[in-house]
Amino acid sequence: MLMRIFLGLLKSLVIVLVVGFGLLFILNKFVGVKFEMPGEGIGIPIVSLQNDEAHYEAIEADRARAAATLAELEPPPVAPTPIPEGAPSVSAPAPEASVLPLPSRAPWPDYRGAHRDGVYDQTAINTAWPSKGLPELWRVKIGGGYASMVVAQGLVYTIEQRRDREVVAAYDLRSGLQHWEHGWPGLFQESMGGPGPRATPTWSDGKLYPLGALGELQALNASNGELLWRRNILEDAGVGNLTWGMSGAPLVDDGRVIVFPGGRNNKSVIAYNAADGSIAWTSQDDQGGYASPQLATLADKRQLLYFSGKRIVGLDPADGSLLWEHPWYSNNDINSAQPIQVDDDHLWVSSSYRHGSELLKIVPRGDGFVVEVVWEKNSMRNKFNSSVLHDGYIYGLDESIMACIDVMTGERKWKGGRYGYGQLLLAGEHIVVLTESGEVVLVKATPQGHEELAMFQALEGKTWNVPAIADGILLVRNQTEMAAYDLRP
Repeated sequence: MLMRIFLGLLKSLVIVLVVGFGLLFILNKFVGVKFEMPGEGIGIPIVSLQNDEAHYEAIEADRARAAATLAELEPPPVAPTPIPEGAPSVSAPAPEASVLPLPSRAPWPDYRGAHRDGVYDQTAINTAWPSKGLPELWRVKIGGGYASMVVAQGLVYTIEQRRDREVVAAYDLRSGLQHWEHGWPGLFQESMGGPGPRATPTWSDGKLYPLGALGELQALNASNGELLWRRNILEDAGVGNLTWGMSGAPLVDDGRVIVFPGGRNNKSVIAYNAADGSIAWTSQDDQGGYASPQLATLADKRQLLYFSGKRIVGLDPADGSLLWEHPWYSNNDINSAQPIQVDDDHLWVSSSYRHGSELLKIVPRGDGFVVEVVWEKNSMRNKFNSSVLHDGYIYGLDESIMACIDVMTGERKWKGGRYGYGQLLLAGEHIVVLTESGEVVLVKATPQGHEELAMFQALEGKTWNVPAIADGILLVRNQTEMAAYDLRP
């Protein structure tokens, strides 16, 4: 009797699951309803409306219109003036290339800003936001993925998933018009995050260095997308991909492009020569992590910080030699947040997945360095959301709730503001938060308490991408759209 009841319940459960998954398929296929996993991995899914095929068709139509618009803005070719026979040869001035001249500045050339620290310090921002939110400058449909954006010479660069290709694209900062795109075959997808590349491209000296989720690293001419060289970092390291794909933004330093494929045989860190893509050096034998390479000067030594799956280390950026190491274990080797240099010899590090945060002191000893743990706490657990430092306090998302701690003691000053697994930047005395559900929030950067000043809906659907700020313009994106808002006072 009990077995019959059990089998009946099991059969009913199977029917419910089949019907449920069938209904989800129908809603997604014909209505465009998507159910996406939140950052905590469980709980209420994030619901959005999007038919994938219609979305790609809309992107393609929009890019065609952008190309036509840019073509109309180009000045017509000027016929050369005939030179009379016997006249002296005179070089004619070069014609103006475009009526949309590009500035030479690179206000946000790297992941999380010029120093990869999530700090915008170019100009003051507007903190008296209208009740309806910041003025929207433009909005475009975009392909999937979790990369952020970089800005240089008037263009916004990012990498997207479009059908079965990873595509790098350049958009006009002022209008959102796409100037160029360059792609290659590649489709990375996993159950929690879905499809798309993860790593933010890096701009340096007129070149763009995108890294795809499957390890495709390229060097492009940033003005037109021309391919200069390509490598696959997973193939070069002789290692398989990570569960969540290649996520670390390439770091350009002293003529080298540094990436973290992970792996054995002294190839978990690879530096390529920026000029031609040849390998300059390789180093370490670590399980890969998800954080990006970062530079710091600690204990009077300039060094490369490598946050792998099982430790954080300091390397000499010139040759990759090991300076110091500190073990760091988290569930499934998932270390994603950027470490923060606090002062001349202190480094703050954080992870979720049953870890927490620590303040480390890097101390010279003999010909090398040792690591001292100043404090260690099971708090300020950054998952894939890096924190920022301001006036001696760390502000960040402790799991899904914003918090503030004293960086030298680890003491929590406050915790408040349920923003999910979003992202944040520091701008002056304020924190700009992009929540997991697409709101933009302005929070006062003060240890006195959580003080939320403004909030508005900027994007629809799950939003894990790090925002960017350049020339007073706030850039936000997720898997379906990218928008620009006016932050200028």
